[in-house]
This record gives sequence, C-alpha cells and structure tokens, in this order.
Amino acid sequence: MDEPKRDDGPKGPPPWMLSLADLISLLLTFFVMLFAMSKVKIDRWDEVVDSLSQSIKPSPVEESDEPVAQLNIPRVYRKPAMNLDYLSAVIDDAIDDNDVLGDATLSREADKLVISLPGDILFISGSSEMTDQARKALFVLGGVLGNIGNRIGVQGHTDPRPVSGRGLYASNWELSLARAAAVANELKRSGYTDYINIYGFAASRYDQLPVMADEQTRFTMARRVDIVIEPHSGSGIGGS
Repeated sequence: MDEPKRDDGPKGPPPWMLSLADLISLLLTFFVMLFAMSKVKIDRWDEVVDSLSQSIKPSPVEESDEPVAQLNIPRVYRKPAMNLDYLSAVIDDAIDDNDVLGDATLSREADKLVISLPGDILFISGSSEMTDQARKALFVLGGVLGNIGNRIGVQGHTDPRPVSGRGLYASNWELSLARAAAVANELKRSGYTDYINIYGFAASRYDQLPVMADEQTRFTMARRVDIVIEPHSGSGIGGS
C-alpha cells in the first residue's frame, strides 16, 4: 500500500493575519488624516517642548558674585544726611554759650549751611597754630557734626594784605589752606569720621564781603574759616 505524501514545503500566513494587517493600515491612515485636519497651537507646543527640555536637561546653575573669601572689604555704610534747617537750629543751640563759637555766624548760601569762625580767635596771628581754647571749642562743634551724615568742607580765608615777616608761609594761599587743614583735623579728632574737603581761598573772596565804613572790621571778617555743610551725605570713608 502506498503511504500518503507529506507536504513539507513553506506554508503561508494564516488567513486572519491578512485581515489584521488591513485593519492596522486603515487605522494608521485614519489617524494620519485626523492629524492633517487638526490645527496645532504653536505656543502650547513650545511650552511642552520647553518643559521637556528642562526635565531632560536642567539649566546650569549660575555662579554667584557674592564674596566668598573670609577677608573681604566691608560694605560702606553711609549715614543719612540731615535737613539743613533742622541742623542750623541744633548747631545754633550748641555754639550759643561757647566763648569762641559764640562769635561764629550761621548763614545759608543756596543749598548749603555755612558756619563762619573768626580766624583771630582760633589762631595765633599770622600762623595756623590753634589756641587751646579754640581746640576745646572745635571739639564741642565736632561732637555735633559727628552725629550727622552730611558732607562737610572747610574753607580758609585771609584779608588781602600780604603775609608780614619771615613766617612759615610765603603767601596768603598757603596760610589759608593750612588753617583750613588745622580746623578739619580738629573736627576729625572730635569724632567726625567722613571725608572732609579743605580749600584755601586766601583773599580771593574778599570782594564778596559787605562794604563797611570801618575797613578794619572787614579785614577781621575776611580772616575766617568757613565750615560748609552740604545737603547730601558724605562718602562714609575716613580721611581729611
């Protein structure tokens, strides 16, 4: 009897797979058609992209510019400037009973307060050497100015007559500057810690004084040292 023949050749896929492949192709075509018909919001798309970018690659940490060393220059502290009208009243009360400062005059020039100190009372004639009484008086004044934050300048003045004798100063310019520096140093010793500008004007501002019948009185007014208080704060740095 003959044995039945075996069919050992390749067989094709089962019939149901053809139907599945057709279904998947139709679904893919359907979704492509839906995407093509929709409108993509660009702004929302950018937000999604940015969010994903931050999650995948966080932004680098920026380096801080704060000082990290143990020894750093401290921040400069500036005391607030005081109102000049109020300050004028305070200084007037402080100098009223003083033998030296009682002869000083307070005046307002534009936006500045000027304390004019007579040079004949502060200094020995023809020099920048200050009397002991003047030092004590400036110590009192410096104690008041040390509590304010206003910038201060000191200006030295002389009368127009040339320096007599063979003194330490060859001209009135040098004498006026030396006297301004002497007053500034006394204010620093008494507690004023901010920078002080010093100027020597000699007799260059003599013509700005009022005309008087007695010329000698005008000369006395010319030999003065002005402490000029400005409305804004100082630098907060020590010096003179």
